[in-house]
Amino acid sequence: MKAGAVEIGEAKNSTPRYGVNKGISILDFVLRLLAFAGALGSAIAMGTTNETLPFFSQLIRFRAEYDDLPSFTFFVAANAVVSGYLILSLSLSIFHIVRSRAQKSRILLVFFDTAMLALLTGSASAAAAIVYLAHKGNAKANWFAICQQFNSFCQRISGSLIGSFVGMALLILIIMLCGVALSRR
Repeated sequence: MKAGAVEIGEAKNSTPRYGVNKGISILDFVLRLLAFAGALGSAIAMGTTNETLPFFSQLIRFRAEYDDLPSFTFFVAANAVVSGYLILSLSLSIFHIVRSRAQKSRILLVFFDTAMLALLTGSASAAAAIVYLAHKGNAKANWFAICQQFNSFCQRISGSLIGSFVGMALLILIIMLCGVALSRR
């Protein structure tokens, strides 16, 4: 046999396919744009949510705002940070489209994407717990369900959670795509 013989099962042409990595980079860019839209939309929807209900007369009113609860304030801040990060990471995503062989910047993106996923998961989970209490209440703790009175408030905060969970799912896909692109090198 020749000294440079190919092992069994190994292809003769083992050069990486850069066209596939370019396609992964383009998909990464699109998913980052969609995740940005989900996180920013969630922050805006939650940050602009309020409802006022009259009580007996126009002089006495009950008002529900997102900043009445620290979990919702954390949710808005976390979604704003994640959307800011995603818009800044688009430049590296464009760099990966141009240079699909880049590896160190992909590793950096995986690290920060994972951190942003953790931040988004924590804030969405905290807000989801409060939304659940707003819908169902807790009779043992004397927490009443407020969604029967503040219907549009509850609909907006629930919709905001949906956008954030979509952003989380997209971040998971982005991290997996970066892993695939790194393994193809």
